[in-house]
Amino acid sequence: MAKFELDGISLRIPGKCLTPELQKALDSGRYESAESGALKRHAQPGDRLLDLGAGAGYVSAQGARIVGGEAVVAVEASTEMLEHLRHNLDANGARGATVLEGAVVADDHSGDSVAFAMRPAFWASSIAGEGVRPDLVHEVPALRLNALLEEYRPSIVTMDVEGAELDLCQQSWPDHVRIVIMEIHSKRYGAAGIQAIFDGLSRSGLTYMPWGSRGEVVVFQRVAGG
Repeated sequence: MAKFELDGISLRIPGKCLTPELQKALDSGRYESAESGALKRHAQPGDRLLDLGAGAGYVSAQGARIVGGEAVVAVEASTEMLEHLRHNLDANGARGATVLEGAVVADDHSGDSVAFAMRPAFWASSIAGEGVRPDLVHEVPALRLNALLEEYRPSIVTMDVEGAELDLCQQSWPDHVRIVIMEIHSKRYGAAGIQAIFDGLSRSGLTYMPWGSRGEVVVFQRVAGG
């Protein structure tokens, strides 16, 4: 079991879920630094946070510092990480946070489960596409996006879902979501996919916000009066 300290937040991560690249990011403090920086810039007391692809819980724990643990919902599909996600939230003052097991899918997904590729590095795990090694694929609960948004009514959504954001951003997002912070994955879907993400959120009244955006971590804000 490996332990790390980032910005005053302690993280416990099982050794089998680490790769040299991931360990380097954790040791250097670069791990999810852009996402947490954007969240610290935009989150306010009274917000509610939905963290999709919570991983080790670093972004969720950062959010809990601002909005309180009871206002945080962390979603993670990797069974290898769920226990450690819960532990890390509890260890960092977010015992009231809700942890959900599953992968977030578009509302038109059929079935109650989805094939999920659990790769050696948890941050690279994703909904399984073509060509994934069969031994990596597991069925996990399928959590439909709008059902989550309706039940938990977040004002801020953070998202690192390894490409699934392309489909999720084509749906209608409710007015109570005022900020979306996501890591896009341009190598997966190219310029056309990036345009589809921006266009999809624009149809829901959310537009690009440069403050907090950095590289492939992009912030969207609700347009006032939109």
